[in-house]
Amino acid sequence: MDMKSMHLLVRVGAAAAVLSLAACANPEKTPATAAVAVSHNAVDNAVSAGAPELAPQEISAARDKMMRANQALAAKDYKTARELAVQAQADAKLAQAKASSAKATAASNALNEDLRVLRQEVDRANSDQQ
Repeated sequence: MDMKSMHLLVRVGAAAAVLSLAACANPEKTPATAAVAVSHNAVDNAVSAGAPELAPQEISAARDKMMRANQALAAKDYKTARELAVQAQADAKLAQAKASSAKATAASNALNEDLRVLRQEVDRANSDQQ
């Protein structure tokens, strides 16, 4: 076998190896465990932020999709599991954002009320001095 044929054989072998690895890395055929784990963490974070009380619909949707993603993962339907996990993560992030927003609004309202009371006290003190 001459050098040119050997070089061609090596290139064909390398191309076959790359194609084999690419086929193994097909996201539809690989377990979606990482995506499901990320969605689980996102739901946990939303719950910690108060989503069950402040964004119940969103956290319920996230939990439902996460449960369905786990079922799809168990059934080895990795594409569906991954899609549901991504949707669950998005719902959980929305729930967390709504909960954080509600808390910030409540804190702002409390601060505004404190300022209103303080202004009344200052106005009263000024009117008593006149």
